[in-house]
Amino acid sequence: MERKYDVIIIGGGIGGLMAAYGLRKKDPALSIAIAEKGRTVEQRKCPAAGGKGCVYCPVCSITSGFAGAGAFSDGKFNLGTAYGGTLGEELGEALAMEYINRVGAVLDRFTPDGVEIKEYGSNEALKLKCLQNNLRLLDMNVKHLGTDNNLLIMQRLIRWLQENGVELLPNTEVRQVRAVPGGYALDTAKGPTEAGKLIVATGRNGAEFVGELCRSFGIAMKSNAVDIGVRVEMKDAIWREFSSQIYEPKILYRTKTFEDRTRMFCFNQGGIVSAENNDGVVTANGHSFADPAKKTENCNFAILSSIHFTEPFNNPTEYAKSFSKMANLIGSGNVLVQRFGDLIRGRRTNDHRLGQNTVIPTLKATAGDLSLALPHRILTNIIETIYALDKVAPGTANDDTLLYGLESKYYSIKPDHDRDFRICEGIYLIGDGSGICRGLSQSGAMGLYVADRITDAL
Repeated sequence: MERKYDVIIIGGGIGGLMAAYGLRKKDPALSIAIAEKGRTVEQRKCPAAGGKGCVYCPVCSITSGFAGAGAFSDGKFNLGTAYGGTLGEELGEALAMEYINRVGAVLDRFTPDGVEIKEYGSNEALKLKCLQNNLRLLDMNVKHLGTDNNLLIMQRLIRWLQENGVELLPNTEVRQVRAVPGGYALDTAKGPTEAGKLIVATGRNGAEFVGELCRSFGIAMKSNAVDIGVRVEMKDAIWREFSSQIYEPKILYRTKTFEDRTRMFCFNQGGIVSAENNDGVVTANGHSFADPAKKTENCNFAILSSIHFTEPFNNPTEYAKSFSKMANLIGSGNVLVQRFGDLIRGRRTNDHRLGQNTVIPTLKATAGDLSLALPHRILTNIIETIYALDKVAPGTANDDTLLYGLESKYYSIKPDHDRDFRICEGIYLIGDGSGICRGLSQSGAMGLYVADRITDAL
């Protein structure tokens, strides 16, 4: 049976949830639905959590489902615009910060009594230490929820939306969007649906959907950078000087061999390494928990090398995916793990050497050789970055440091849009899928901003 709504939000991540919240708060009469190809939060279970490794679920419960890919992240909300996207450039610093602060206020509203949310600031001494070693430490106030608290807050927000008339449509992948009189028709896995306006909040995992949507409506797109690299794991004590003072060190480095830019980010103190299934490609990621009882002896972070393409090449996402697919092929469908000492010596890591490692891996990965999956240029950049980081955190370049591969971030398209993030009449694009955001706070801010623009125009 065909259903009709005033607004349909495609994607139930932080951007989509904040958009729904903003719409409902300003206009209780609107009929609103969120179409999400994944499951409800309560149904999102990953078989790999039981030690089985990735079993290639048709829809990955880590990357898809209500609360989005950020549901099982460690809940880091950057309270600024210095990194995590270009929202400050799009809206201006003052307006972008207004909406980022509003996201923080919504999170505070749904934080249970008695739950302590920590905030971390900058540290001038650590910034100087990095500068003295040709590294640039990016600093920003960070609100850290932790994976467990983050999930709880998202559940409470989703429950409020349901109680206030927002219809949730789980397991409802949108296959096609067509213009019809008065709005748009959506062909979904559960039948046709119509809406007067659409908010597309599919996240980074929905890049192909966004690309097809833009092509079908004749919307111009620009290529964006892609980041390819590894997830690094070591003893937590090595980075404790940084993590105890600023929580998440984000560090930029320009390599000496190629003068390429690399970045260290997504730091997880006492965390675990995890696997994600991105449309059949298994990649590495990392999480940490607010609960001290769930902390490990390890920390982990990503080192990624940024690649910018120029004409005539215009398919950076497939380029990045091809290397992750190669790693999966070598790893028999799993993430690869290699000791840094083995990588430097030009030998693959085997189960025997991994079993003797002083750093105990927190992800069941396939021991192997990352040099067979990564291009020489990117591998060189990663090795140089590890040695550079070792100067500010001695022990980073230890033989027993573990590298998991691959980790990739796709920001391959940036559709043309107006100041309201409208790509054509009645269709708005927000979040990581827009090519503008790369984090929770800016994605949520875009959702609240677009909700205001839609309700202001009614």
